[in-house]
Amino acid sequence: MPDLAADLAPLPDVPGLAVTLAEGVLTARFDRPEVYNAIDDTVGIALAETLEAAQTRGDVRVVVLTGTGAAFSTGADISGENAHERFDVRAMEMTSRFIGAITRCDRPVVAAVNGIAAGVGCSIALACDLVLAAESASFLLAFTRIGFMPDGGTSATVAASIGRARAMRMALLAEPLPASEAFTAGLVSHLVPDADLADETARLARRLAGGPPLAFAATKKAITAATLPHLDEALERELTGQSVLMRTADVAEGMAAFGERRRPVFRGE
Repeated sequence: MPDLAADLAPLPDVPGLAVTLAEGVLTARFDRPEVYNAIDDTVGIALAETLEAAQTRGDVRVVVLTGTGAAFSTGADISGENAHERFDVRAMEMTSRFIGAITRCDRPVVAAVNGIAAGVGCSIALACDLVLAAESASFLLAFTRIGFMPDGGTSATVAASIGRARAMRMALLAEPLPASEAFTAGLVSHLVPDADLADETARLARRLAGGPPLAFAATKKAITAATLPHLDEALERELTGQSVLMRTADVAEGMAAFGERRRPVFRGE
């Protein structure tokens, strides 16, 4: 009898991203609670590979992304010394890769946002097809706090969901949006009591896993095309813009201030 598993794309196994597969539900859990699930290069690449593998595996019917502990993900890991020097265009290319993998995947991708989703962590959650937010969760486009512009497709996904005015407020002022307000605004699809998030996510995942995969794929493709027709161009603009900003004194100051836990002083340089 042939070994069917030999023909299936392998699932990544790396520290910081816990990946499981059961009954058609592939779950990828950000698992660095000590740093609020900040995403380093290892986790980012593994996330992209996980999503790409899901697209090619016949035993995956739905993908769930979630986090361990108090956060979904606080975004890119910019901790440690010389963070400004370590953060380069490769990080942006990796971001475009996993955001594209979410939106192009023909399986439904669900975010179970268990806590704060900030920076590219927010980008990941909002790229998903359905977003279940715990009542204590919040969404934060924190990029301008350190001299960057929003990326991960949020220049397109947020405006597509809640309109230009609210998108500008989130992006320019970098104010956290509580889950209840995110739900009312149409940024997320479900608002769930904290204690019920795991059960509600499992129930929804089972429903999707038992649904019509061809119809789901066609539906996702059609709605994504109608609401995010220029997502690839947005990702390219974000990559170009961030590549310029990475070389500025403002970003160096923003990252230094973040590490030193102080308010940055931006000079437009």
